[in-house]
Amino acid sequence: MKPLLSVNNVTVRFGGLTAIDDVSFEVKPGELLGLIGPNGAGKTTMMRAIVGVVRPTRGSVMLEDLALNSLSIDARIRAGLALSQQLVKPFREITIQDNVAFAAGSRKTRTPSAALCHVNRQGEREQALKELGKVGIAAFAQQSPKTQPLGILKRLEMARALALKPKLLLLDEPLAGLNSKEASALADTIADINRQGMTIILIEHNLSEIMRICQRLVVLDNGKKIAEGLPRDAMNDPGVRLAYLGGEADASD
Repeated sequence: MKPLLSVNNVTVRFGGLTAIDDVSFEVKPGELLGLIGPNGAGKTTMMRAIVGVVRPTRGSVMLEDLALNSLSIDARIRAGLALSQQLVKPFREITIQDNVAFAAGSRKTRTPSAALCHVNRQGEREQALKELGKVGIAAFAQQSPKTQPLGILKRLEMARALALKPKLLLLDEPLAGLNSKEASALADTIADINRQGMTIILIEHNLSEIMRICQRLVVLDNGKKIAEGLPRDAMNDPGVRLAYLGGEADASD
């Protein structure tokens, strides 16, 4: 199967620091891929290289047949990428539904002239309700983000990303800050969205949920890829045990 995303020998340097060192991997259509590693492994830098926040020193990123290296962040979003960030920052003066509708209408608001030609928001509001339903918070549509706990805001962030109708959804630590029950429920939602056909890259430190829902893992350490494969195989790799788990834990525990 032709990959949806191809990361080819990507290196990212900041001055004398090498944050990503010759990393390659692919993401297949319909896959839920876990991108994991200890703190400082380069996971977020890798995600930022994919969406264009940072530019590789060398190497390339391809979305299907499209080379992304020379494209701006907004061009990459239009091409089919969407990022749900760890730190959620909704528009707090409008409703949850309108937050998602705003994202759904991004094509209409790309330029002032386009925005002036499209004043009817009904279609975007209907799509917003659909995306909120996918993440399980449609009942909160008319409420303000200002009054919501972190668990609801995490789902709102995901709904806003889905409203862009991406080919590939990138999730940066969506379970961070949640208690075990909330994390398990949100992991179930992520798996369900994947089963509906959405291709996902998931950065996450919650190993139990990563092992439960991801189909394949790519493991980074000190900017290098040290393992790739089925979750149990990757986590039982000696290099992963040493770098990520201190060499003591077993994925079968």
